[in-house]
Amino acid sequence: MKMNRFKTVHALVVLGLLTLSAASCTMKKENHEQVPTIALEDFFKNSEKSSFKLSDNGKYYAFTAPYKDRMNVFIQEVGADSARRLTSETDRDIQGYFWKGDHTILFTRDNGGDENFALYAVDIDSGSARSLTYAPKVRTQIIDDLEDDPEHVIVGLNSRDTRIFDAYRLNINTGEKSLIAENPGNISGWMTDHDGRLRVATVTDGVNTSILYRSSEDSNFRTVITTNFKESFSPELFDFNDSNVMYGVSNIGRDKAALVKVDMNTGEELETLFQDEQNDVTGVGYSKKRKVLTSVYWYGDKMNRKYLDKTVGDMYTDLEQKLPNVEVYLTSHDKAENHWIVRTYSDRSRGSFYSYDANSKELNKLADLSPWINEDHMAEMKPIEYKSRDGLTIHGYLTLPKGVEAKNLPVVINPHGGPWARDNWGFNPEVQFLANRGYAVLQMNFRGSTGYGRKFWEASFKQWGQTMQNDISDGVRWLVDEGIADQNRIAIYGGSYGGYATLAGVTFTPDLYTCAVDYVGVSNLFTFMETIPPYWTQYLDMLHEMVGHPQQDSAMLSAYSPSLHADKIKAPLLIAQGANDPRVKQSESDQMVKALKDRGVEVEYLLKENEGHGFHNQENRYDFYRAMESFLGKHMGMTSESR
Repeated sequence: MKMNRFKTVHALVVLGLLTLSAASCTMKKENHEQVPTIALEDFFKNSEKSSFKLSDNGKYYAFTAPYKDRMNVFIQEVGADSARRLTSETDRDIQGYFWKGDHTILFTRDNGGDENFALYAVDIDSGSARSLTYAPKVRTQIIDDLEDDPEHVIVGLNSRDTRIFDAYRLNINTGEKSLIAENPGNISGWMTDHDGRLRVATVTDGVNTSILYRSSEDSNFRTVITTNFKESFSPELFDFNDSNVMYGVSNIGRDKAALVKVDMNTGEELETLFQDEQNDVTGVGYSKKRKVLTSVYWYGDKMNRKYLDKTVGDMYTDLEQKLPNVEVYLTSHDKAENHWIVRTYSDRSRGSFYSYDANSKELNKLADLSPWINEDHMAEMKPIEYKSRDGLTIHGYLTLPKGVEAKNLPVVINPHGGPWARDNWGFNPEVQFLANRGYAVLQMNFRGSTGYGRKFWEASFKQWGQTMQNDISDGVRWLVDEGIADQNRIAIYGGSYGGYATLAGVTFTPDLYTCAVDYVGVSNLFTFMETIPPYWTQYLDMLHEMVGHPQQDSAMLSAYSPSLHADKIKAPLLIAQGANDPRVKQSESDQMVKALKDRGVEVEYLLKENEGHGFHNQENRYDFYRAMESFLGKHMGMTSESR
C-alpha cells in the first residue's frame, strides 16, 4: 500500500520558505564578492548518484547513476567499496525503481517521452532483465508493491481501453497477470489495504467524485462519499487496528485541507487530527512495522512537519543536530526499520545521501548528488510575498544573483507549470543557472497554486490569461517599484502551463517583457483540450469548469489563446517542444511559430524528436539551456563582460 497515491482532484496537475512584502522590502546587504561563471553542464548534467534505496534485509543499497549519459540502477553491498551496474538503458533514463524483496528490482521507463511507462524486472544476482507490462500505447500504474508478497505486485493497465485502468495482480517472475477488478469506465483510481486487498476505488463523472468502498475483495463496492470536485477526500492509509477506518486528507466543509479519520462504512468524519491555519496538509507518514502514524506535513515557505510519534521525532531531532543548515528527510528503510537512508538539500545545494542506524545513531555519507557544485557560489532563494491588484496575497521566491547589488537588475519571471501545482523552496538548477548568469529570478505562486486552500485554488477557475496572468504581471510591477528590476530588461520563461503564461504575457501585456522563452507551452486553448491524453478523458468536464468550455465559453477561450492573437506580440521568442509530448502536442508550438513567422516576429524553434513533455535526455537539456543562454544574452544585453 505504500506505493499508493490517491489524489483524484489533481490528476491534471502536471500538464507535471525571510518574507519580503510590497509594503516593506529591506534587502539584506550582500557581500559583493564576484562569483565565477560556472559551466552550464554543471547545473544540468545527471547526478553522480541519486535515489538511494535499501533492500528489505538491509544488506544492499540500490541507487541510480549515469551509464552512457542515461540514469541506470546500480547496487552495492552495505560496507563494500564498489557498486555493480544492474541495468543498461542507453536511449532513455529509468523513470523510477523499487526493491521487490531482497533479490529483485522493478523499474519503469517510457519511450521517447511518450509517458507510456512500462514495468520491468531485473534480478540482482544474474543481472537478467525482463519486461513485465510493455505493450505499444499501454501505460502502467503501480497500485501496490505488495511488500509482504515476494512474487506479486498490483498494477493498473489501460491495455483494454486507453482511457481507463483495470487492476491486475502481476507475477513478477512469470509476467502472468490476473484481473482483480475491471474498470466499468468511470473509475479513476484504486487503493489497497495493509494486506494488499483492493478495497477502495474512486469514480468520477468528470465533475463529481465518489469514494467507493468494500469490506473485502469478495464484497461489492458501494458509494460512501460523494463530492463536487471542488471538495475532496484523499485516502492515505487504513487504520492499523480497524480495517473499516481510514486516514485521509480532506477539505470537505473547510478551506484548508486537514488530516482526518473517517469511518468507511458510513463516510462519517470521526476526528480531525491536524489542520494548519494557513496551508493545506500535504500528507502523512507512518510505520507499518510499528503500526503507528509518525508525522503529518505541509508546505508554507518551506516544508513543515508535526511529529505524531516519538521514535521518528527523536530521529529527526538527532539528524537535524548532526546535519545543521540543511533540510533533512528520511527516505528509505529496511523492513525492520533499523537502517535508514537520509536525504538532505538546501536552496544552494542539491544535497547528499547518508546511511543512518536508528539504534546506534551512526550517520555515514553515501554520496553527494552534485559534488561539483560549490554552494558558496550559489544564490539564496528568499521567500517573498506581494499583493495582487485585487487584494490577494501572492507568495513566491526571489533569487538574486550573488555578489551584485539588488538594484536595476535584469530579471527572468518564471511562472510554474500545472497550473494547479506550486513552486517550493529548494535547489532549482534553472534558477541557479540564471542567477549565475546575472539575472534575478522571480517565481510566484499565483492564484490556483495548490497548498493555499480551496478559495485561493478556485479563484483560478476560467482565469487563464486573466487574473492568473495579472498575478504574474503584478509581481513584475512589484519588482520594478522596489527598485530591484530594470523595467527595460525583463524576460519571462516557463514550461507547460508556465509556457502558456509566457505566451500570454507577451501577447496580452506586450510592453512588459523584453523577450520570452516558451517550453512545451499551450498556445491555443481549443486545440489543447482537443488533444489531451486519452486517460484524461474522464476529467474533461472538470477541465471545462476549470479552464472553459469550447462551445459555451468559446468567446473567452478565443480571447485568451495566444496563437489567435499573435498580431499583438512584439517581443522575440524562443520556443522549445518535444515531438512525442502527450500532454501539450507539438501542434501547440507549431501553430505559434507559424503565426509569429507570418507576422515577421523573431522566433527560434527548438524541436526534439526523441522527447516528450520536457527534455529528459542530458544532451537535449544542454541544447535547450545553451539556446536559452544565448537568446537571453542577446536580447537582455547580458554578455560575459556585463556580468
